[in-house]
Amino acid sequence: MSYKSNVIITKDDNWYVANSIETGIASQGKTIEEALVNLKEALELFFEDNNNYAEPASNVLLTSLEVTI
Repeated sequence: MSYKSNVIITKDDNWYVANSIETGIASQGKTIEEALVNLKEALELFFEDNNNYAEPASNVLLTSLEVTI
C-alpha cells in the first residue's frame, strides 16, 4: 500500500524543514533532498506503527492567497 502526502518545505537558518500537511509529521535536512529523504523515513515509520491510519476523507486543496496591505 502507498500513501501520498502534500509537503511544505521551509528554510530555517541553515536547515530545510519538510512538513507533511496530512499527518503533521516534520523532518529536516541541510538540503531539500535530505529533508525529503528524512521525512519519507519518518512517514514510513509512522505508517508502520499506525497500520490502521485512515487517509483524510477528502483530497487536500493546496492554493495560495495574496493579501494587499
